[in-house]
Amino acid sequence: MLVPYYLQQYGPTNFLWFCDVALIVTLVGIWTESRFLISMASVAIVFPQLMWVADFCVRATTGGHLIDMTEYMFDPENPLFVRCLSAFHDWMPFLLLWLVAKLGYDRRAVLAQTVLCSAVLLTAFLVLDGPNGPAGNVNKIFGPNDAVAQTWMPHTTWLGVLMFAYPVIVYLPSHLVFKRLFREEPAYLSSSAQIQPASVGS
Repeated sequence: MLVPYYLQQYGPTNFLWFCDVALIVTLVGIWTESRFLISMASVAIVFPQLMWVADFCVRATTGGHLIDMTEYMFDPENPLFVRCLSAFHDWMPFLLLWLVAKLGYDRRAVLAQTVLCSAVLLTAFLVLDGPNGPAGNVNKIFGPNDAVAQTWMPHTTWLGVLMFAYPVIVYLPSHLVFKRLFREEPAYLSSSAQIQPASVGS
């Protein structure tokens, strides 16, 4: 439901959002049981999405925000159906953590995700016209303010800042945490490795 609805309402450029990219990568990763793809999606989105969940919970319980990521979920002008579709942000980080614990964490994911990030940002830079288009300010490609494009520096320089910032601020810390917490091989292989074959009696 999500893919055709988003295509109709916002156009294909909406799928340049990192959360939507990660959602598709996760779907393919689950379908193929790919540790590599699941690890890429986890590096990209688990910690940002956990921040989204925290902001949503604070907004729902107090009316305030931690980082103001989820106000659109409480805007009555947004159809309830659309807000329900966007609720995948709530469960996705926990699903990814469970999948990485199950399948293992592929150490190559941080480099692959960095390359994918640069490709997505460059595509957004080339095809989007401004922050007020149907897809909005995709991945902050026009600046930190979602209403107007930043004027502090040339647009190409801002693109370079983003290409540097996402890997350093999000991907590398995520990689270091996952590398420490999760095995590199799937859990079922780790368990079977501990079972020693019975010795044959002489």
